[in-house]
Amino acid sequence: MASGSSLVERTPALEHDPSLVRPDVAGPDSGPPSPYPVYLDGWVTRGFGRGSKDLGCPTANLPDSSIAPYAATLSTGVYFGFARVLDPASAPRDAAQGAFSPDAPRGVHDEVHPMVMSIGWNPFYNNSTRTAEVHILHAYPADFYGKELRVVMLGFIRPEYNYSSLDALIKDINHDKLVALHSVSSPSRPAYASFQDDPFFFRPSTLEPPSEDPAKPRVKPGDETGQDGEA
Repeated sequence: MASGSSLVERTPALEHDPSLVRPDVAGPDSGPPSPYPVYLDGWVTRGFGRGSKDLGCPTANLPDSSIAPYAATLSTGVYFGFARVLDPASAPRDAAQGAFSPDAPRGVHDEVHPMVMSIGWNPFYNNSTRTAEVHILHAYPADFYGKELRVVMLGFIRPEYNYSSLDALIKDINHDKLVALHSVSSPSRPAYASFQDDPFFFRPSTLEPPSEDPAKPRVKPGDETGQDGEA
């Protein structure tokens, strides 16, 4: 398990140390160690609206059911790897099978891109529910609530921290992005870069239709209004 808190039970978050010198890559050059790669798949759901508004880091939220099978394997914290949003416009469903066709032509917004992912309770915002938030290192023209998101987690970047200020949180998030990109695209990291072509990203979809509207605003317990925007 990565060095962080359990996903099963919420524990007090580590306090962020601003003097900590962080490396620019994560994981051994030889390739992802066990338990990686970890494969996640789910419909993109709406979050609390903080990623774009507060942090300048729009995220796609996966339902909790996507990470539930790995609750005993993973820990709270930040991870890196690759992700793909399946766009029905460029990856249409097969009429006979009701699944995305892996051979369908793809546009630039339907490609596999590096990603950085946070799993935890976001202690800076005092969340009482666990979230799985994926920031894909690609500029998308619009939200993609209700589209299928596939993620391959390849390694652990850092534990989940509580921060003394929003600026400190944003600084760490920006470094997370740098680490994620370097960890999968450096010339010395072919064992990670190869996962960009993993068959998982291109197989037909096996997801059941979402049980509720993925674009429905997520409401923080005790808040009946909810918020707009991505996580």
